[in-house]
Amino acid sequence: MPKGTILLAAGGTGGHLFPAEALAHEMLERGWKVHLATDDRAERFAGHFPAAETHPIASATFGSKNPIALARSFWTIWRGVRQASAVIARIKPDVVVGFGGYPTVPPLYAASRRGVPFVVHEQNAVMGRANRALAARAAAIAGGFLPEGQGQFGAKTVVTGNPVRPAVLRAAETPYAAAKPGQPFRLLVFGGSQGAQFFSDAVPAAIAALPPEQRAQLLVTQQARADDVGRVKAAYAELGMVPEVLPFFSDMAARMAASQLVISRSGASTVSEIAVIGRPAILVPYPHALDHDQAANAAALAAAGGAEVHPQSSLSTERLAALIGEAIAGADRLEAMASAARSAGKPDAARLLADLAEAIASGGSVQEFKKGARP
Repeated sequence: MPKGTILLAAGGTGGHLFPAEALAHEMLERGWKVHLATDDRAERFAGHFPAAETHPIASATFGSKNPIALARSFWTIWRGVRQASAVIARIKPDVVVGFGGYPTVPPLYAASRRGVPFVVHEQNAVMGRANRALAARAAAIAGGFLPEGQGQFGAKTVVTGNPVRPAVLRAAETPYAAAKPGQPFRLLVFGGSQGAQFFSDAVPAAIAALPPEQRAQLLVTQQARADDVGRVKAAYAELGMVPEVLPFFSDMAARMAASQLVISRSGASTVSEIAVIGRPAILVPYPHALDHDQAANAAALAAAGGAEVHPQSSLSTERLAALIGEAIAGADRLEAMASAARSAGKPDAARLLADLAEAIASGGSVQEFKKGARP
């Protein structure tokens, strides 16, 4: 018999699903039965999610002020609440944990209506809109970067860090190895589901501006949108380079561990994985992120000395080329950044979040949890 049943709810992007996956593995090891509620976008990420069942739940955003569009969104969300309520009635979870994104609203609201306690996990340093809408009903709010004990819901906030997948924990076992003069310098570039296009233009141009001897050292792995892969490869081919360029890397953690420098956006999962693995990074917050959460995430790692933060608007070709060139020439500085990044990582975040979920499932409170009470 399973120890209990937990329903995880997550938006359909990697940034929401990856920490949910990490918690799923931890709960399975503890003997729990795991279910996942998400949306249709999750198929690329959730195909190997370790859940007994994955439940597609209807949901929608309020991106338009058009009355007809708003009515449709309300109807879709209500349909999702009814779907989620039926799932909850059938699987009878002891606790629900939501990881943000609009698809979490119907399952968590349905849990509240049915008297099932739920925990909100906020990955970012700024609480997202879906989580803010649900926070008042939550039994606890777990934070990746959120400060504990501050703001409107501070009494319910516990800083757990962001759970990282087992692949990331395995990658963290690889120590950082700086590139010596003349040795290959492995550069990893990625931008997430929204932010890769800027790098498709900026990074090949910056590398073209490097001195030939530095360019010859580079081994580039770059994520690019499917529409951009061909032209990115062509830009590198003009430089005599044959990089790995794909829309998605299923082994991103291993590639991060193999790199000497990461250039990326600063979504919460990205920043957390960089820190746990311990790699120096140039972080370029996505400028159109809601609530500027990526800038706040990046600032947290930069404050620890593990990353440099550069606004996209400041990165001319010449400036980005200078940053890459300085990194190639600065092995000692990169080693210090890697060590600082690792010191900021929270590899035990999944364990802490699982402890919190079990405490809430057993009827405990956040205050008892903070005092060290465990189920």
